[in-house]
Amino acid sequence: MADPDPGLIERAMALVEERFITGAGPGGQNVNKVATTVQLRLDVFALRLEQSVFHRLKALAGSRMSAKGEIVITARRHRTQEANRLDARARLAEMLEAARQEPALRKKSRLNRVGKESRLQSKKKRGAIKAGRGKVEW
Repeated sequence: MADPDPGLIERAMALVEERFITGAGPGGQNVNKVATTVQLRLDVFALRLEQSVFHRLKALAGSRMSAKGEIVITARRHRTQEANRLDARARLAEMLEAARQEPALRKKSRLNRVGKESRLQSKKKRGAIKAGRGKVEW
């Protein structure tokens, strides 16, 4: 199956808006004076995604997607701005790649005649065991 949109991640990275903010996390006192936390914002509507891909992306993003259609990813795992920037971009690319993948269709399982009979027999046996429980009449 051909990839429906090979340049999706490149287009998304071109539309990303980055903001650097001071934040909690590793770094000691450095955290208070250097803006190492990265916040990425991506307007999903500007990507012009197919409807199915959009819905999968919306489900994957969850609370990270705002009502205006912006995905907000915050990265603060690392001590440096550049490491957090790369981490946030990698996470966004991973999310877009996962949304682009179509889920495999589930195939209905089929039982043969013997399987059906054995299943019904075990149900009858289990029902008999349960029917045997209860109050005992003297």
